[in-house]
Amino acid sequence: MQVVSIGNSKVLECAKCLGLWLDTQSFEKLCADKEQQSAVLGNVSLADRSIQQTKVNYVPCPECSQLMNRANFARCSGVIIDLCKQHGIWFDRNELSRIVEFIRSGGLEKSRAKEKNALEEERRKLQQEQLALDMQHSGIMDLGERDRVSGIASASGLLKFLLG
Repeated sequence: MQVVSIGNSKVLECAKCLGLWLDTQSFEKLCADKEQQSAVLGNVSLADRSIQQTKVNYVPCPECSQLMNRANFARCSGVIIDLCKQHGIWFDRNELSRIVEFIRSGGLEKSRAKEKNALEEERRKLQQEQLALDMQHSGIMDLGERDRVSGIASASGLLKFLLG
């Protein structure tokens, strides 16, 4: 692997496959810095943008040699990256530019909003279940009434959401 510059960051590039290795800090900086993102996109020609289907291989981390985990970046980008939680991220050819395009199209904000909504929905369900259990244990209602109370709590939560 050879050291190459992307903007003002130094990354490792495999001369054979053109994959890139970025440490976690460099990748986070790239995600937040539009100039760095422009440098990534500036290094990719239009001919290089095609997605090549290849066999799935788990690759070892260049630093610790442990097999890295594969993950869909931001859980919805469609770009599968190889990740070593301790050291960094391996990007196959063109994956980094695809991630930059995802970020620039508002993908990170959409992903964060989706996760926030899912967490709020889960919290609401847990609160409803706790309310029903508390009422059941205090003898206020029997098991048949629990479903009715849960439905009322759902309707109440929906109205609060809609009315602001």
